[in-house]
Amino acid sequence: MWNNNEVTRRLNIKYPIIQAGMAGGPTTPELVAAVSNAGGLGTLGAGYMTADQMKKSIKKIKRLTEKPFGVNLFVPQHADRDTEKVEASNRLLWPIRQTLHLMTPSVEIKSENEQFEQQIQVIIDEKIPACTFTFGVPERKMLHQLKHQHIITIGTATTVREAEICENLGFDMVVVQGSEAGGHRGSFAVPYEQAMIGTISLVPQTVDHVSIPVIAAGGIMDGRGVLAALVLGAEAVQMGTAFVTCDECGAQKLHKESILNSSEDETTVTSAFSGKPARGIRNQFIDSLKPYEKSLPDYPVQNALTKDIRSEAAKNHRPEWMSMWSGQSTRLSKKGSASQLIHSIVAEIEDFDLHL
Repeated sequence: MWNNNEVTRRLNIKYPIIQAGMAGGPTTPELVAAVSNAGGLGTLGAGYMTADQMKKSIKKIKRLTEKPFGVNLFVPQHADRDTEKVEASNRLLWPIRQTLHLMTPSVEIKSENEQFEQQIQVIIDEKIPACTFTFGVPERKMLHQLKHQHIITIGTATTVREAEICENLGFDMVVVQGSEAGGHRGSFAVPYEQAMIGTISLVPQTVDHVSIPVIAAGGIMDGRGVLAALVLGAEAVQMGTAFVTCDECGAQKLHKESILNSSEDETTVTSAFSGKPARGIRNQFIDSLKPYEKSLPDYPVQNALTKDIRSEAAKNHRPEWMSMWSGQSTRLSKKGSASQLIHSIVAEIEDFDLHL
């Protein structure tokens, strides 16, 4: 089952299972190392990290594992700071701020380009085996810089056309993110509404149109999902929500409990928290801001405006105001360690293989 797999061979991993680089705290060094030690590819979600923070986490991961791991970065976004939209958002958020005893923040959005370049340099300096990107594609020269250092580059696409763009730009592999996936949408070539294509539809169509390895993402939680993706032509899978409820994950306890106790019809795509569409568990915050989503600031401005609310809500055990990203296959989520999850997936697949 695992023989002749290009992804496992090139990444030097045992199983074609990649843990998604979920930014904001879920991908602790412990989680990344546990996944890599179990035979998959752990990935540090470094999107919100400074270069120094990223380097510190990488050093810790290296102390916990000698196996390959990756780092996920956000391609810089160029959103204008629309004063009217910021003021409108602050008016909507004020009742929540009052309850949480928070002041209206002074948001200064700096250019992300410098930080992005510094992050790339850290990846090169630390000789990270794989670098994954979302929210778009970097400049071709940056990809060539990484490839020159023998670093595997992996893009994110939500349509066949986006996957083709990744291939033409020079990516080594591409993650195709189905509409079932939790967290932020990786759409960059079309409005996200036009890119809400299910994993089972997106994977084979992409495989038929690109020559680089395709990695399936979205709704995959167990051996059945992994096997289905491989049968459809994917060379590997990328799993996020499945790892959120693992012991080593840094997600808030309320977040983990919400995933474990929710059903497939309780997630929705919202831009209320960050200004960028993302799938999470529906709550009061999402419902109350839904009528106003078109008037909210774009990412990263809205993300900065709600950051303290999300943080304080978690501290005060108020899940109704937390961003609890999750894919649609919540009923398949389990408690346990990351190694237990990977071993159970492998056992399911090998058991199925024996009965063919």
